[in-house]
Amino acid sequence: MDERLEAKLRTLPTRPGVYLFRDERADVLYVGKAKSLRQRVRSYFVRGGDGRPSLRQLSGRIADLEVIVTGSEVEALHLEQNLVKRHRPPFNVRLRDDKSFPYIAVTVGEEYPRVMFTRERHRRGVVYFGPYANAKKVRETLDVLNRAFQYRPCEGPKPGRHSGIPCLDYHIERCLAPCVGYVSPDDYRAVIDAVIEFLSGETRPIVRELEQKMRGAAAAERFEEAARYRNRLQAVQHLAERQAADRASVGTVDVLGLAVDDDRAAVQVFQLRGGRLVDRHGFHLENVAGQDVTTVVEAFGLEYYGSAPSVPPQIVVPPAAGDLSALATLLSERRGGRVEVRTAERGEKRRLQELAGQNAELALRVDSDALERGRRRRIRALEELREALNLESLPIRIECFDISNIGTESPVGSMVVFRDAQPLKAHYRKFAIRGVEGQDDFAAMAEVISRRFARLGAAAASAEEYDESFVSAPNLVVIDGGKGQLSAALAAMQAYDLPRVAVISLAKRIEEVFVPGRAGAVLLDPNAPGLQLLQRIRDEAHRFALGFHRQRRETRAFASIFDELAGIGPVRRRALLRHFGSIERVLAASPEELEGVPELPAKTARAIYAQLHKAGGA
Repeated sequence: MDERLEAKLRTLPTRPGVYLFRDERADVLYVGKAKSLRQRVRSYFVRGGDGRPSLRQLSGRIADLEVIVTGSEVEALHLEQNLVKRHRPPFNVRLRDDKSFPYIAVTVGEEYPRVMFTRERHRRGVVYFGPYANAKKVRETLDVLNRAFQYRPCEGPKPGRHSGIPCLDYHIERCLAPCVGYVSPDDYRAVIDAVIEFLSGETRPIVRELEQKMRGAAAAERFEEAARYRNRLQAVQHLAERQAADRASVGTVDVLGLAVDDDRAAVQVFQLRGGRLVDRHGFHLENVAGQDVTTVVEAFGLEYYGSAPSVPPQIVVPPAAGDLSALATLLSERRGGRVEVRTAERGEKRRLQELAGQNAELALRVDSDALERGRRRRIRALEELREALNLESLPIRIECFDISNIGTESPVGSMVVFRDAQPLKAHYRKFAIRGVEGQDDFAAMAEVISRRFARLGAAAASAEEYDESFVSAPNLVVIDGGKGQLSAALAAMQAYDLPRVAVISLAKRIEEVFVPGRAGAVLLDPNAPGLQLLQRIRDEAHRFALGFHRQRRETRAFASIFDELAGIGPVRRRALLRHFGSIERVLAASPEELEGVPELPAKTARAIYAQLHKAGGA
């Protein structure tokens, strides 16, 4: 053990707090909390570690240790959550794909709010409902809601189009046309309040109101209007029946079910609101090997409720969970009211918890089967490539290169990396072509290959600009293109003393694979996993290069348009682009919209608008 690390272990305090383990590059490997920092941290360095198999390899990588003392275990839990979110340590328990779940968002901060599908949950002035189990369910819910409540389905913070006439949605009774003033902001806000009430689980007031309007219209012999209210009532009742099952004695509670298998776990969350089971969410956890149920539930609670739109007053956890008082205290602070985290001994909550546990076991089994099928398919694809391309070994690490340009404008290159037939996005790299004049894809490919392999090997590893992607040698290099691109890449690689690296190119026309020293192309079975893997890698390289090319082109165009404007420097230029998202939206913005840019003074915004319109830019 390093002397400096050993000295830190000797001086650890016995107070509660948070500890961070770092590697030689000062990257955070693991964040943990402890009631006693001295006792907890030292347990990692005794023979056998702390008993968790997933952390056995951790102690050998620890180069430095940092501790932060807190006043209580709850404060330590708070701090641990923030540090895990910031650093995303590889050895901490984490939710898989925790950012990709769909939500329903209501933009209450706008004059005429929207109700829309989203996968984000961090904007101010937006109320989120979810996460939901799948995107299809969200879109079906939005379709029914729009038929029942007629909120505006158009995009953008302001309703309508520049034409000044209502769109088709108004004529088919899918919108109240706030864009042309057919509904007042107050009346439209009442519609949005009803949507929020419904999504919160309160369906009875909405059903009663629609029934009264339907009967009133029928009594007054306004039968077409009565039929419209009947259709909306049926839509609301259908949606309520589909997503709710009565549990009158339960109240508002989340019920958690947990299943653990080796290094993975599945969690099912049953959401009951006002005695109704309004939704079920499934999650998968990684890095849980050797963890007890209490630790896994606590880690999940921090991750899930740390970004959830709301926290219920009660959370029912599996029977094996122990003391979760620190988590309850933290969630109570977040909710602004008491949150009870406990097990259920009997009754309906116990039955629901068992049901959630059974669902978690099923989800884990299904996920395990899917992972195993994917693993077998990836192995088969790699073996097919080794055999078809006559490779010396399995192409565990594959790097693919592509060039993107339009004419001579902003040529760029991309490098994407697949390891074990899966994308390794942390190793993707972009290249701005510097040494090529005119449109010359071959020379551009040679430059990218040269810059990539110049940094391969032990010499580069000791340099200040260490890059883990560049110092790792590939087993297979894939060039997007035909024989010309392949020849350019091979010529560039010959300038370096490289290990044996197989190089091929993949041409798009009929998916021909070209191999050095072979005149004809290798044609693989279109349905074979090997060719499909190559196509996936090639398409990913093309997507990555095209995105970088568009980014550089837009940045250059944006800079050229705004270089001559008074009052606009690099900071305000970036603020405009960040706020509006594209040059076209900046040029089309009204004076009021320009004044809404946070970093832009109102006087400067008006001056920009005047200059753009005077120059004919808008």
